[in-house]
Amino acid sequence: MSITFRRAVRENIGLIIGLAGASGGGKTLSALRLAKGLSGGKPFAFIDTESGRGKHYADSFTFDHADLSAPFRPSAYADAIKAADEAKYPVIVVDSCSHEHAGDGGLLDWHEEELDRMAGQDWKRRDSCNMAAWIKPKGDHKRFVTRLLQVRAHLILCFRAEQKVEMKRMDGKLEIVPKTIASGFSDWIPICEKNMLYELTASFLLTPDKPGFPKPIKLPGAVRPFVSLEAVLDEQVGARLAQWAKGITPESQGAGSAQPHAEHAVSPQASNSDSGPSPEPESPAQPWFNRLAEVKRKGGTSAQVNEIYKSCPDELKQEVYTAYSEVIKAVGKK
Repeated sequence: MSITFRRAVRENIGLIIGLAGASGGGKTLSALRLAKGLSGGKPFAFIDTESGRGKHYADSFTFDHADLSAPFRPSAYADAIKAADEAKYPVIVVDSCSHEHAGDGGLLDWHEEELDRMAGQDWKRRDSCNMAAWIKPKGDHKRFVTRLLQVRAHLILCFRAEQKVEMKRMDGKLEIVPKTIASGFSDWIPICEKNMLYELTASFLLTPDKPGFPKPIKLPGAVRPFVSLEAVLDEQVGARLAQWAKGITPESQGAGSAQPHAEHAVSPQASNSDSGPSPEPESPAQPWFNRLAEVKRKGGTSAQVNEIYKSCPDELKQEVYTAYSEVIKAVGKK
């Protein structure tokens, strides 16, 4: 088998964007506005698992609608998306992708079906078969994700989110605390397979207190300049992302963008001017890094670390999370 290498060029990249949120967070409207911008105003596809609720927006957006019904197997989603891609729609919206995980016939139901098949009502045997019962559901989910990466159209996947709590040992005591995801958010937990939102190009959390305003779950440095965290997701954001995917470098969002990413930071040596090199601006998250470092240095408590992290603005929590995790582990060992 021969392999040919060619110079890599950014062109015709299919983006996969995830929007997760509770009812009232604006995820469907945000998805439609992004789709309109990504498609350049052309009709796009809308795959609806919510009993036709997407049609509520038919007077404001031009899209072709299709219902997807239970059982919500990963393969059913994959087939629906493949049909839309083969019809050459520029953008495909799926609302909601959460049914693939927790809907009728989704991954959780499939796992229970496998347990019933393997162990019936023998609860001791069910416990021993728990891991084996995930083989088929998780295998189908992995194939679904693989097929997503082969889609030529831009994909926007919507996910529901809910508030959850968990038991954690804090200072030697068990406490009920908000459950967090890897990016650090504890307000709302997306309903999907735990790694799903990190498989996508970018993913955001939308909450009812600020509908349509994105909180980044995954936001790579390459696309970060084109998404403002201080404004709603709209057609202009979609248009900028579409330009970037085509190989055009669009104008960045500007002041509303997230803090400078390491990939885009300009070193002093690279920014010589008549007045000499200009220093790199301090990250907006630096005060929280300093406070966490101080607690670690003084051998503080996990409660102090958690208070510092809670005081951090939502738009900075993703940047601070790694340092927070390291410090919470360090003080927990004392």
